[in-house]
Amino acid sequence: MKIAITGATGRIGRAITTEALRQGHSVVSIDRIAPAEPEARENCRFVQADIGDYDALVAAFSGCDALIHMAAIPAPIGHLDHVVHNNNVVGSYNAMRAAIEVGIRRIVQASSVNAIGLSFSRAPHFDYFPIDEQHPNHSEEPYSLSKWICEQQADTFARRYEDIRIASMRFHLVVEQKSDAVAAFGVATEAAALHLWAYTRYDAAARACLLALEAAFKGHEVFYIIGPDSLLDIPTLELAARFFPDVPVRGDLSDHRSFFSSAKAERMLDWRHDPH
Repeated sequence: MKIAITGATGRIGRAITTEALRQGHSVVSIDRIAPAEPEARENCRFVQADIGDYDALVAAFSGCDALIHMAAIPAPIGHLDHVVHNNNVVGSYNAMRAAIEVGIRRIVQASSVNAIGLSFSRAPHFDYFPIDEQHPNHSEEPYSLSKWICEQQADTFARRYEDIRIASMRFHLVVEQKSDAVAAFGVATEAAALHLWAYTRYDAAARACLLALEAAFKGHEVFYIIGPDSLLDIPTLELAARFFPDVPVRGDLSDHRSFFSSAKAERMLDWRHDPH
C-alpha cells in the first residue's frame, strides 16, 4: 500500500513510518515541521503541510491507498484550551475528509484514553473496571472533548460512506520502553492514579495502526491499544481497592493486569501488546 501518514516526524509517526517501510509499504510522510535531515529512505517521500490547510492535505494524499492520521496536540499542557480543541478537531476533520475526497477508504486516526475523560479531569470518574470501548463518556476539558469529537466525526463519515473503514486508536502514555513510563508515573499516588498506571509502546502502537488498515470490519471502530500490565508491582485489585473503592470490577484485574481492556483490538485486529 501507499500510506499517507500525518504527524510523521513526531515520535509515534516515526515509529509507524519505520514499521510501514519494514513491511514493504510506501509512505508519504506529512508534517508541518520538516525533518532535521532530508528524507533519504527508499519508498518514503516527505511533504511539508499543516493539517489546518485542507487543500494541502488533498494534494498530499492524492494517489495514496490509506491514511494514518497522527498529527495533533498530544497533551493539553502548555496550550490554551481553544487551541487544543480547535487544532485536534479541525485537523481530524480535514484529514479524514481530504482522504475521502481523493478516494481513500482505509483510515486510522489517533485517539486517546482521554476520549472518555481521564488524566486531565479534576477527578477520575469511572463506571467500572477494566475500562473498555463501551465505557460512558465523562469528558470535561478541551483535550478529552477534542478526542471524543474526533471519534464522533469518524462515525459521521462512516454513516455517509458505506464502503469506508476508520479505526480510532485510544493510546495512552506512548513510550519507547515500559521503563520510561514507570519513571514518569510508576508511583502509587493520587496524581498517578489519574493515569491508571497504563502505557503503550511505540512499536505496539505502530503495529496496531497497520493491522487496522488491513482488518475486515466496515464503518468506524474504536480500539484501546494499551499494554496488558500496569506500571506498578502492586497487584491491580489492591490498587483498585485503595484508590477506587466504589468502582465495580466487572472483569479480570488479577495479578498486575491493566485497568484497560484491549480485548477488542486483540479479537478484531489480531493484535497483541507484549508486557515488556
